[in-house]
Amino acid sequence: MLLLASTVPAALEETDWLELLPESDLQALLDMPEISHNTPEADSSFYAPERGGLRASGEDLPAVMYSAQTVPELDGRAILLGGYPVPLESNGKGNFVEFFLVPYPGACIHVPPPPPNQIVLVRYPQGMPLEDIYAPLWVEGTLNIELSSNELADAAYTIAADKVELVEY
Repeated sequence: MLLLASTVPAALEETDWLELLPESDLQALLDMPEISHNTPEADSSFYAPERGGLRASGEDLPAVMYSAQTVPELDGRAILLGGYPVPLESNGKGNFVEFFLVPYPGACIHVPPPPPNQIVLVRYPQGMPLEDIYAPLWVEGTLNIELSSNELADAAYTIAADKVELVEY
C-alpha cells in the first residue's frame, strides 16, 4: 500500500519579531541603553502636527531605531505573526483593510516608535473591525520586503494577509 503525503499544509509556526531583524540590528538593539517611552498623558503636545504621529521623537536615537534593513530570506515566505494593530484604511463597511502590525501594544501612542523593520504593513482585502488597538492579532499571509511610508510611520515589510484573527486566550 502506497502512502501519500498529506496535501493539507501544516500549520505555520509563529514567526518571532526578532527574526525580522538582520543580525547587526538585533545586536545593536540588545546593546542599546534603555530609552524613554513617553505617552500622550505625559506630553500634552504629542498630537501637534509637527511631532508626526508614530514618527514623533524628541530624542536623538541610535541609528538602529530608524533601520529599514531586512532579512532577504524572509521575502515571499508564508508566516504567522502576532502583534497589535495600528488602523490605517477602512472599507465602506468600516472594516480595516490596511493597518500596521507592531510588536507591542500602544506603539501608535508611544514615543519612540519601533524601527521600520519592526513595523509591518498588513493588507487584508476582506477587512476586519479593529475596535481595540490593545487586542492582539494573529496575521497569516505572505511576507514581502517592501518599504512603505505614510504620515504615521515607515514599514520595511508588508504582509498580504490571508487570515487575520483576534488572539484568544
